[in-house]
Amino acid sequence: MIHGYSYQPGDRVHCPHRHILSLAPQTQPWVAPSWPRGFGFDGNTPDEGLGIAFGWSARGTLWRAQRSALAAGHALAGLIDTLHRHLPERPVHIAAHSMGIQVAAEALHRLPAGAVDRIVSMTGASYRSQIAEALDTQAGRKVSFVNITSRENDVFDFLFERLIASPERADRTLGQGLEMQNAVTLQLDCPATLEHLMHMGVPISPPTRRICHWSSYLRPGVLQFYCKLVRHPDTYSLHRLRAGLPAQSAPRWSRLLARPLVARSQPFAPKVS
Repeated sequence: MIHGYSYQPGDRVHCPHRHILSLAPQTQPWVAPSWPRGFGFDGNTPDEGLGIAFGWSARGTLWRAQRSALAAGHALAGLIDTLHRHLPERPVHIAAHSMGIQVAAEALHRLPAGAVDRIVSMTGASYRSQIAEALDTQAGRKVSFVNITSRENDVFDFLFERLIASPERADRTLGQGLEMQNAVTLQLDCPATLEHLMHMGVPISPPTRRICHWSSYLRPGVLQFYCKLVRHPDTYSLHRLRAGLPAQSAPRWSRLLARPLVARSQPFAPKVS
């Protein structure tokens, strides 16, 4: 489990291990759910597996955090390689939010085939070409990549593209979709997508905000969906996830022109809209 931008392990306020990566998150900097509990790592089931909260230095400027993400990717690769060598029969999954997906992508460049099984990118802050390149590595070609997007994140994607130079001309962030043989994009503010997931047995609450960078893990039901993605990858295969999805994602900025589907607020979400 890899957090995104603005966290700093050991910081009095912004430590991820006291917040989203904790079994009992503190209210600072704002109230959020526990990722480990959401993914089923609560110590109550003997065969629940091992949940690893991977912290990295993600505060400071966006450029500094990006450099830190690359260094953290090297460390993550070493950790995963150790796990894979000692327990090659055990699958390794990654769930990463925002710039945390850059940490995961960098690790793929340094790992052998089969070291990572599935990656869940929660409104990942990275360019499509960078992720496509990582998924075309020895390790990446064996990965099942689930690209979680939402038009709620459009403002953040737009700012990322303006501040961080793209590696290729006319490149766009993951929020604009990524379709590869081993990747699928799920737009979680799309009614048709939510209906498709409901039929698959994973009810997720509809969006309530026009702008939110954290809805990909704050939305009620969404962490439980990710838990099923990593614990039952055959049941929730890329093929089944693709079936029933709209032909294309909604265009950028479309959510800013639409009313929220539910007239209620999420008490744990930062008020940015």
